[in-house]
Amino acid sequence: MPTPNAARTMLPRGIWVLGFVSMLMDISSEMIHALLPIYLVTVLGASTLTVGFIEGIAEATASITKIFSGALSDWLGRRKLLAALGYGLAAFTKPLFPLAPSVEWLVAARFIDRVGKGIRGAPRDALIADIAPVGLRGASFGLRQSLDTIGAFVGPLVAIGLMWWTADNFALVFWVAVLPAFLSFGLIAFAVNEPEPDPSRTRAKNPLNLAAMRQLGAVYWRVVAVGIVFTLARFSEAFLILRAQNIGLNVMWVPAVLVLMNIAYALSAYPAGVLSDRINRTGLLALGLVFLAGADLALALLPNLAGLALGVVLWGLHMGLTQGLLSALVADAAPASLRGTAFGYFNLFTGLALLAASVIAGALWDAYGPQGTFLAGLGFALVSLVGLLTVGNGLAAKDG
Repeated sequence: MPTPNAARTMLPRGIWVLGFVSMLMDISSEMIHALLPIYLVTVLGASTLTVGFIEGIAEATASITKIFSGALSDWLGRRKLLAALGYGLAAFTKPLFPLAPSVEWLVAARFIDRVGKGIRGAPRDALIADIAPVGLRGASFGLRQSLDTIGAFVGPLVAIGLMWWTADNFALVFWVAVLPAFLSFGLIAFAVNEPEPDPSRTRAKNPLNLAAMRQLGAVYWRVVAVGIVFTLARFSEAFLILRAQNIGLNVMWVPAVLVLMNIAYALSAYPAGVLSDRINRTGLLALGLVFLAGADLALALLPNLAGLALGVVLWGLHMGLTQGLLSALVADAAPASLRGTAFGYFNLFTGLALLAASVIAGALWDAYGPQGTFLAGLGFALVSLVGLLTVGNGLAAKDG
């Protein structure tokens, strides 16, 4: 099997380009996301329950949209057009964030932005699965996840620098975030070449009917179930930002939380993807849950800078060991003609789980403080670990 360095040289050009598309959009999104919870609470006077609701609604919106865009990409037999449309919508929505005068406007901006994410998500992931060689699926999804996550820590770093330079001018930071969003859209529109459809592949006539759901198979639906339970254990990263503020971190440095988390995420996602092409992926998922449990424990019981840093690093390692691997498992299990639909269903159900998890986390925070939120997360993580070990090798599928 290839080493990480060899795998990088063997990956098709399209995988790299899609990775940089994700990176640029994440730079833009995370410049805004790193500051948005604090902006909502300190400038617009929203409650933490409102933050949890907004974050959950935003991600659930993206996930619900993914099922339709994924199915449409299967019906069309084409992925790039829908992916580019989604990136374009997200880019053109970004100026709404600095212009929004109220919580309601920000909810609308976040909603439309996530519709763009929903439109692009499943077709893009299906396009990666179409481009990636069978033996390098884990590496392909891991590389895209790593590049995406590099953007996720570059964005907050830029936000920190701009907040320092402008004396906490939120609106200016949001305006600067518009530029990488449009660069991302230009890259996918002009630099990604979609492979010609396999002439032997039967195009899905109605990817959303019950027959198609059955055709996805038992292994695929077990992967979906595992993804749902994982998401219930991992609520929005907005609560990491609020924990940083809760222990007294200066508002200018709060985005450093996402920087640290995403460095750990980026450094672990690609090696985890390469390793998952060589060994059983279930073991790496279990290790990821162990890291999540450790993160919740540190964030609940160590209310200081060292505890925050430990919890955030462990959270990032959890993400690196699980997110790309779950995508690779979906690609492994789904028939080629239904890959867009498969990613759509997966993201729909995990997005609804994220809505529930984020609203619960916000309610627990308001009622019991951060300890209640993170100890509940610890309980979900341990339950998820038991469930994953029970399922065991039932997540494995033959390559095809």
